[in-house]
Amino acid sequence: MVKVYAIVLSVGVLALIAWIFVSYLAANAESFQRLDPETRWGKGGRRLVASLVGFGMAGLSAEFSPRSISWPVALVLAVLGAGAAAWYAAWVDRPRNEARSPNARGK
Repeated sequence: MVKVYAIVLSVGVLALIAWIFVSYLAANAESFQRLDPETRWGKGGRRLVASLVGFGMAGLSAEFSPRSISWPVALVLAVLGAGAAAWYAAWVDRPRNEARSPNARGK
């Protein structure tokens, strides 16, 4: 299972780097605006990339834990890591209420 986690983590990190690079190009070059990952895949794509990275990192962390964890438990922990990363990717992009913002108190 270690190879599976390593491959998924590698694919996730490469997808994250590609996402950042193409987003940069889309923001600075008009010819790349149609390739912007935010408009093409949006929140779902961002959650997918985050869950790939989370699954790989949590799985490798569980497999190389100093405790003797069996592979089914490591797989459950990896799935929990993927879910937590996907949830966090969505939570970061949540709509914010300006009235509750600490910077809006003096206005």
